[in-house]
Amino acid sequence: MKCGTADCSDGELAALTLVGRQDAFAEIMRRHREPIYRLIRGYTGDPEESVDLVQDCFTSAFKALDRYDQARPFRAWLSRIAINKCRDWARRRAVRRLLLSSSSASQAADVPDPTPPADEAAGDRQELERLWQAIADLPRTLKEPLILRTIEGLSQAEAAIVLRISEKAIETRLYRARQKLMTLRDASH
Repeated sequence: MKCGTADCSDGELAALTLVGRQDAFAEIMRRHREPIYRLIRGYTGDPEESVDLVQDCFTSAFKALDRYDQARPFRAWLSRIAINKCRDWARRRAVRRLLLSSSSASQAADVPDPTPPADEAAGDRQELERLWQAIADLPRTLKEPLILRTIEGLSQAEAAIVLRISEKAIETRLYRARQKLMTLRDASH
């Protein structure tokens, strides 16, 4: 297999990485970092958490590269890892919220408010943040297909592979997610 890393397919880069070519995995990260960030950002609604989760995703992908099936799209495989990282994050966050709500009021007062000060956000940025948050607040079953199809541009078949559900389920969930977002938008105007 002779290719400069930029000319290699994702499968070839995975194989090169497995034989010790660090530049091959760097190329994988370069190609997929932004789409994976958008996917995770859409899931969490939090840009800082998203950066950490992207790193976790690529670390896990590197460790599991020997299990990647080159007959399948690499992007779908990597997106699956990212979705799993997001699900883990959401579970941890739910546990933290539960623990925080059961702690004393004085301890809760010490926790910083995660919302940005009003003077830092304005106009279009506020609207974009509201959209990201609305997507992040969707139920997982609606959020995941919406992000994969609309934000990441995966086909219906690819999204079905990533989520391990039928293409019809993707179509139905996309419709419901869009309806819910439109309802939220109408309620805020």
